[in-house]
Amino acid sequence: MDVNAAVAAAAAIAGVLTGVIAMLAFRWSERDQKRPTRTSLHTDPVLPPGVDTVLSVLRSSAVVLDEADAVVKASSAAYALGLVRGGKLAIEPMLGMARDTRRDGEIRQVELDLPRRGTGRGEALAVSARVAPLGSRLVLLLVEDLTEARRIEAVRRDFVANVSHELKTPVGALSLLSEAVMDASDDPEAVQRFAGRMQIEATRLTNLVQELIDLSRVQNDDPLEDAEPVRVDELVAEAIDRCRHQAGTKQITMAAGGTADLHVWGNRGQLAAALGNLVENAVNYSPARTRVGIAARRVGAPGGDMIELAVTDQGIGITDKDKERIFERFYRVDPARSRATGGTGLGLAIVKHVAASHGGEVTVWSAENQGSTFTLRLPEAGAVRDRASQHPDPDLDDEAGTTESSPYEPLPAPEVLP
Repeated sequence: MDVNAAVAAAAAIAGVLTGVIAMLAFRWSERDQKRPTRTSLHTDPVLPPGVDTVLSVLRSSAVVLDEADAVVKASSAAYALGLVRGGKLAIEPMLGMARDTRRDGEIRQVELDLPRRGTGRGEALAVSARVAPLGSRLVLLLVEDLTEARRIEAVRRDFVANVSHELKTPVGALSLLSEAVMDASDDPEAVQRFAGRMQIEATRLTNLVQELIDLSRVQNDDPLEDAEPVRVDELVAEAIDRCRHQAGTKQITMAAGGTADLHVWGNRGQLAAALGNLVENAVNYSPARTRVGIAARRVGAPGGDMIELAVTDQGIGITDKDKERIFERFYRVDPARSRATGGTGLGLAIVKHVAASHGGEVTVWSAENQGSTFTLRLPEAGAVRDRASQHPDPDLDDEAGTTESSPYEPLPAPEVLP
């Protein structure tokens, strides 16, 4: 009996100990599950409340990194710029900035040039990167694309430099010629000769200032606010009259043809200036005793019919290298001839802006020793009139216009009269 009691007591004690041990093990396991581990810190980061919403409305590319440099959150713009690849920040300088900021908590900012994805031309993206701590565990990286801003600034800087250079030339010439007139006051022939040169330089300066005003106007004004149907025949006749004297001096024949009674939609003054510039360039760069042709026709287009105005000359043509730049401001194919004719290098830039603001375009076909054809395409009156709003801003692309195969047959080789 005593033995049985002892066995029962021993079993009861063993059961109690087993229960205590099981309870302690359960509580220990529960505590381990609640304790943050290194793995949980890396795989389950939590953004502070409201941060996700703020990042979704930012224009900048946003990337949030945890303490293991893993990407917690990244905007679609960050992926588009190539900042994030395979769940990691792919730009080493930015990654170094993030680690430094995580270590000392200081905000850092730097501008970098990044290789552009998908191109083999070595083009670079200019970006501004700013890194700041986000709570105690995360780091926020904001990247702003500065490429377009830098490009526009470069265009403006070059424009100011070119304007200064172009203004300096005639002003300096006038200063020297005025001194020559003073020194030759007792020589009537010299005074007359120098005065004639002063008139030429003054005319060049006046033309430059006027074309700067015209270029500024076509860049800033909306021509479709006062748009109206404009007869193409009238534009052609006005362009021919504008260059009639100059063409007569060189014995250049100007001929108009194509479809009659066409109308375009736009600002009459700007359209006349654009076509006049094309005809004037054709006359200036054509040899004596040649022909300049102006043809108009209607062509179909997805958004509505377009009117093509083609100006063809029998000049020396334009090289492929020059064709890439002829629509740049102040660029001249033949600087010596431009100086002789008073050219400013702004005429084709004005044509490009007028075409773009009217929802059209200007293209060029040219071959050396075969002449050139400049084609101005404009929406026909009554066609789609919101085409201009869909055209890219020409200020953001100040390179050449379009080069293409000409739909018009070049004029025959010039016949030099005896």
